[in-house]
Amino acid sequence: MHVAVLGLGEAGSVYARGLAARGVTVRAFDPAVAVAPAGVALADDAASAVRDSDVVASLVGASAAQEVARSVFGSMPTTAVFADMNTGAPAEKQRMAAGAATAGILFADVAIMAPVPRSAELTPLLASGPGAARLTALWGGLGIPITDAGPDAGDAAGLKLLRSVFMKGLAALLFESVTAAEQLRAGGWIRQELAGELGPHGAELIDRLISGTRQHAQRREHEMRDVQAFLASLDSPAWMTASTVRWLQAIAAGEV
Repeated sequence: MHVAVLGLGEAGSVYARGLAARGVTVRAFDPAVAVAPAGVALADDAASAVRDSDVVASLVGASAAQEVARSVFGSMPTTAVFADMNTGAPAEKQRMAAGAATAGILFADVAIMAPVPRSAELTPLLASGPGAARLTALWGGLGIPITDAGPDAGDAAGLKLLRSVFMKGLAALLFESVTAAEQLRAGGWIRQELAGELGPHGAELIDRLISGTRQHAQRREHEMRDVQAFLASLDSPAWMTASTVRWLQAIAAGEV
């Protein structure tokens, strides 16, 4: 199997390295990266990276996803699957899928369902769209936990956004509880109390949510704005999500 990985940031590098370790031939391209991960060939440009690939995995970030997809559709084999693994709104995934269909390319909207550093290429994935079944067969055969969520692009993205209502909202609640408790010099006590409610790995989860939110606050604010728009399209209340956005703004600005 030949896989092209576009984007060698944190997640892209992990997937490129992990796929190569599973016997996949991996070519990658990232204009900001000069040294490829172990076992990965670095292409001179995106077009040469995707040529002869069975799967093209895009991990370039939501802001660049549409442009990068359009730039490589014409260079891909028509038998290949374009897997957009960037976090984005369902409507964005649908627009990308329409462009892929015009170019005769199978498209898969792929949602990464947990932080990649924790489980690397074994992080659970949801895939939807015309190329989801083929991608699920190819990557499932490698032992990657991927679930086919149906033939409609945007469905996987939407399900991930619904999950984010809870997970990012939980992080905001933790910040609100801990920030107030620290004013009373009771930060350790409240963490212990909340950890007990969250189960045997509660303390680890709290640490991960707080540190991860601080590190990625700006990116998560963008994601939660997508959540707001998605909930509005469903005519569903988004009161908690609006508060989560405000917390993420404050964290990104260094206000808390």
